[in-house]
Amino acid sequence: MTTLANDREAKRAAKQRLRLSNPWHLLATGFGSGLSPWMPGTAGSLAAIPVWYLLSFLPWQLYSLTIMLSICIGVYLCHQTAKDMGVHDHGSIVWDEFVGMWITLMAIPDEQWQWVLAGFVVFRILDIFKPWPIRWFDRNVHSGMGIMIDDIVAGIISAGIIYWIGHHWPLFS
Repeated sequence: MTTLANDREAKRAAKQRLRLSNPWHLLATGFGSGLSPWMPGTAGSLAAIPVWYLLSFLPWQLYSLTIMLSICIGVYLCHQTAKDMGVHDHGSIVWDEFVGMWITLMAIPDEQWQWVLAGFVVFRILDIFKPWPIRWFDRNVHSGMGIMIDDIVAGIISAGIIYWIGHHWPLFS
């Protein structure tokens, strides 16, 4: 029990090292959504949806470029924030969930709330349970890219699932 208590205390201390006045910390925590005391990854994924809605007005080429830039920036800001916190991939770091959700939601057949919910659910299931190959990336890639890559892969797989369902088994037409 002492180890569990020490682990909780270390994570709490790491969270206190965050400064939302620092733009890297603000982005890495998904504008503070990752500070949720319950299921911060889920809170971050939910917080990504309004930003996605704004991104959805962009032409797909600019949307794709925005995601690529978000990945590049995310590798740095997740690495730096984890370093500042002294913990690799602390639960409060949810920029990776933002990017994973944006990738997932690229594939919805239309912007009905049911498709957004379906994308959210599929992405969260893959992000939480980390089936192969997501788990492999999570365990074998480190630093800022390690924080980002499992959610990028989960987003790509989620997008594939949602695309396939939407085009071959339409649920919400």
